Amino acid sequence: MRWTLPNILTVARMIAAPLVGLVFLVLPRPFADWVAMILFLAASLTDYVDGYLARAWNQISRFGAMLDPIADKAVVVIALAVILGIHGITAWTLIPVTAILFREVFVSGLREFLGHSAATLKVTPLAKWKTMVQMVAITMLFAWGLFDHYFLMQTLGMNGEIVMGILNGDIPDAVGLNWKYQGLMLTSYGGLVLLWLAAALTLVTGYDYFRKALPFLKDT
Repeated sequence: MRWTLPNILTVARMIAAPLVGLVFLVLPRPFADWVAMILFLAASLTDYVDGYLARAWNQISRFGAMLDPIADKAVVVIALAVILGIHGITAWTLIPVTAILFREVFVSGLREFLGHSAATLKVTPLAKWKTMVQMVAITMLFAWGLFDHYFLMQTLGMNGEIVMGILNGDIPDAVGLNWKYQGLMLTSYGGLVLLWLAAALTLVTGYDYFRKALPFLKDT
């Protein structure tokens, strides 16, 4: 293995994957949420950068080709597990997360079974869009946890009528409560909508890979 910059970025993403979850064991919230979100964002960026550099600098290697998809899946799977832990298991989170995880396991199994023939399962433009939507959705869901924490901490002990008065604009927002509430609404609803969209794209691309693999699965 050559320690090229693309390979170093891929290894860094692989190391960041478990840290996204483990930070919650060593850091209190909301510091753990901040670190997890930053780690996830950095790992997501390296997913694009290392591949681009490997192609641009002609540094594509077998090690990088092997580790890159593993690191991608590890980051996403662990991040989704953390999000379920943060926001709780509800139908709004569990169904799309289950769909995404099922597809990842299914496609990985297909690739392993096909071996050298797995080259037919090339990453499609729709799959790239799926990955981007997935990354944005997970980032927003991490941000949802942060806004939720700061909003609840700020309203702790407040009278409900005062809170509603601030949010309705009847009482001056001297403590910045309104923008925290708006951020909470944007990240919660926006994150969930994008998560469901990512799950839909995940199933569509998963079916597309299965359709392409069918000729190799028939008994002769």
